[in-house]
Amino acid sequence: MPMFDGYLLTEKQAIVLDLGARYTKFGFAGEACPRCIVRSEVKSSKTGTLRQVMSFTDKEDLYALLVDFLHILFFKHVQLSPKERRVVVVESVLCPTVVRDTLAKVLFQHFEVCSMLLVPSHLVVLATLAIDTGLVVDVGHSEAQVVPVYEGVPVLRTWQAQPLAGAAIEQRLKKTLVEWYEKQDSGESIRKSQQANNLPDSVIEDIKVRTSFVTKQERGVLYWEEKQPEPSVPDVLYPIDGDHNITVPGPVREACHEVLFERDNDQLSLPNMILDAIVKSSIDMRRPLAENVVLVGGSVIAAGFKARLQAELKLLLQSPEYKDKLKITTFKFHNPPGVENYIAWLGGALYGATDMITMRSLTREGYSSLSSSSVPDWCSLLHNRLSHQNGPSLVI
Repeated sequence: MPMFDGYLLTEKQAIVLDLGARYTKFGFAGEACPRCIVRSEVKSSKTGTLRQVMSFTDKEDLYALLVDFLHILFFKHVQLSPKERRVVVVESVLCPTVVRDTLAKVLFQHFEVCSMLLVPSHLVVLATLAIDTGLVVDVGHSEAQVVPVYEGVPVLRTWQAQPLAGAAIEQRLKKTLVEWYEKQDSGESIRKSQQANNLPDSVIEDIKVRTSFVTKQERGVLYWEEKQPEPSVPDVLYPIDGDHNITVPGPVREACHEVLFERDNDQLSLPNMILDAIVKSSIDMRRPLAENVVLVGGSVIAAGFKARLQAELKLLLQSPEYKDKLKITTFKFHNPPGVENYIAWLGGALYGATDMITMRSLTREGYSSLSSSSVPDWCSLLHNRLSHQNGPSLVI
């Protein structure tokens, strides 16, 4: 591999970190998949309780959680010292500034990494497909984000975000499962409804992944109208603790993903978000975006998701809201070179194996010389401006 020979022989492989709300992807640049995909949670060294990394109370609390969490990633999952290593951080363009700044402080001051390269997740996703224009639909755990990217530039004025993702699906699944047992008039059903209500989030997530699926549009409409479609979907017996079982009814398995497609007066469904992002884009951008839709995130892996989304988009195009605004007839979805839940990490691994990691990274010396603890942000006008002290130059 002459493309990587010089890099791998003279430099240590860069570390690629994709910190998500539910799962974190961690590995090395230039590799085809992450070394580990672990839950973004850690046992707090102060309280001894298991906590989500992104469920922090303040900046100091986030610092302590990140130190404990990254220590486990470095010394347990990949077994290396991060000192003098280059790190590629895959971040969302909507990532809170406090997370970016605190993560940089932890990496530079606590773990003493050599440099840090921040890459926008919605942009590097397209690098895995060798395209520079696409509509990136990221359906993760806490929210769904739609970010158009045109000619390698994220169009931030048209982005869409709503809490329609894995967490909403799990809440709907748990709610409908409890309601299903409450409707049964028996003492056993009351006990099972209480048992379902007390199921931990990890079990609800496993039930969602193993048993649920996205149904067809015609059957989904019947669930919106609180009707029972025929033929019915068979129930599934799910084991709990090895000794007890819980029955997951067919309608619960089939209807839990409808929270992503249901439309109310505010039009907050996932298909509406996609069409709204295209409508807000320039006219010459709309067709290329519709023909280059890229789905990423763990929630899009569900069986039937892509076919249902395409059917909903075509149906909405005939509605009065979009019929006169969009003259688009088809949507084309890309098949990424891997599983959708780590494609953003893969894009960061590609960027980390190029010269960009030496040209565009923030070094430890550069971080120490910053006038404030805020890390420069490429999409912020505060940092992305022209300086005339030594001639025109772009501050990155």
